[in-house]
Amino acid sequence: MTEQIRNWAGNIDLRPARAHRPATLSELQRIVAEANRVRVLGSGHSFNRIADTRDDLVLLDALPGDVEIDAEARTATVPAGIRLAELASRLHAAGFALANLPSLPHISLAGACATGTHGSGDANPGLAAPVRALRIVGPAGDVVELSRDSSPDFPGSVVALGALGVVTHLTVDIVPTFTIAQHVYEGVPLPELMADFDTAFSAGYSVSAFTDWVGTASLWVKRQIPAGAQHLVGGQGGQHPPAAPEPDWLGGRLMDRPAHPIPGMPTENCTEQLGVPGPWHERLPHFRPEFTPSSGAELQSEFFLPRTRAAEALAVVHKLGPVIAPVLQISEVRTVAADDLWLSPSSGRATVTLHFTWSPDLTAVTPALSALEQELLPLGARPHWGKVFLSGPAAARAAYEKADDFQQLLDRQDPEGKFRNDFVRDLFPVGGAL
Repeated sequence: MTEQIRNWAGNIDLRPARAHRPATLSELQRIVAEANRVRVLGSGHSFNRIADTRDDLVLLDALPGDVEIDAEARTATVPAGIRLAELASRLHAAGFALANLPSLPHISLAGACATGTHGSGDANPGLAAPVRALRIVGPAGDVVELSRDSSPDFPGSVVALGALGVVTHLTVDIVPTFTIAQHVYEGVPLPELMADFDTAFSAGYSVSAFTDWVGTASLWVKRQIPAGAQHLVGGQGGQHPPAAPEPDWLGGRLMDRPAHPIPGMPTENCTEQLGVPGPWHERLPHFRPEFTPSSGAELQSEFFLPRTRAAEALAVVHKLGPVIAPVLQISEVRTVAADDLWLSPSSGRATVTLHFTWSPDLTAVTPALSALEQELLPLGARPHWGKVFLSGPAAARAAYEKADDFQQLLDRQDPEGKFRNDFVRDLFPVGGAL
């Protein structure tokens, strides 16, 4: 009898022939060498079958979890399976930080990098961009080390959909720890947000807009507090405090009580707001790590579009509001800086992302999602690799200029396709023929 494993949302059942939790690198190498097909499951926060397999599934949470910080080089070498919340806590205790975090700190670092997951901020690229080096167990069980400085194929090896091997460690750039304060504005009219998009999303270190596309939006503005100025917030101290937020801005009102991205939901599991300064890892995510952010009864889709098409993209989604809203829990708009990683959804272009948290009924969601894809794909939309999309592998692959280069990389490094499941083979067939 095969082991049944369910993803976080509960919409995907994985039924591998064998599930492994190796406790040592040598055990992992043996598993990979002996397997015909292998996939790796991270924290299970993908909403499609990107991690699924009918063969051998590897979970990395039993491997040693040491974090090695090189303060002089400003890098940290970390185990692939570490959750972002744990990594952030360790880095902060040592006086360092990651430059950005996604809305959920519950996910694994390697899984986030492999699928192109991101946070928000005009100057902040996705989570894979700070990766400097990778340690990977290849198809023969061999350990391969790749680095940004010495490996020509490195830009194709970070956002790799788990198709190059089992990543065991990542070396990432780190920065000195910093302080963030977040405020929320409610009731921002959508026409105002679209007209003043650049103003809205340049207002903080990280900015998110939440909306149902038929009402108004709320803006979550996370501003970096200069070092040494935290104690001045609220006007205390002998120097000028950081500028207070405007009470009315872009047609919205500054909230004087905590908010949840979905109006009416309990706010206890959200990170602290109301301008209270706090460490980066306790403000950049929307949700606290000690709480499950929701019941998991949802589906998610996300599309990455060129920043230059932001006005068009928001306008077409707004037009579809009456179709989307009945099956939508909430939608989030963010911005992401460009990177050079081949399969990153922000590769080669500054990006606006449109995220949709749906009701957990794919049949009901399909007409709305189909209408969205019909409008957004011609604008250059790239679907998030780990979320629900209907357009199929050909449309997804066509959005990436370096897709053929990645196909060639796979055929060189894993010609038999040991690490390719059905999801990946539909995109990048063994042998290269579509």
